[in-house]
Amino acid sequence: MASSVPPLRPATDRTAPKPSPAREPLWRHALGERLRGLRRERGEKLSETAHRAGVSPQYLSEMERGVKEPSSEMIAAVAGALDVTLLDLTLAVAESLRSAQSGTSRGATCSAAYALAA
Repeated sequence: MASSVPPLRPATDRTAPKPSPAREPLWRHALGERLRGLRRERGEKLSETAHRAGVSPQYLSEMERGVKEPSSEMIAAVAGALDVTLLDLTLAVAESLRSAQSGTSRGATCSAAYALAA
């Protein structure tokens, strides 16, 4: 009587890093990119914008690099220094997150953007 034995599979390397699924960008990264873009469009140095916003150049640099999770007051101060409204900045960041997202529901992103803008 012959028994059925499944074919051998190659051993898997359990120490090899597993490919991670594409992750949605973080809000602070998208915000930082937008702030840096606005500042550069104006042709300003970091220190100039930071001075008008009432923050240190180091703090603004950390915001632009997505290192800091700034408060709404800090975001509003920098937005004002760049002559943009908080609403316009929030919508621009939400739109950049939407365009970076692929293959997921747009409704949830739109709802989240409006929730953040409120």
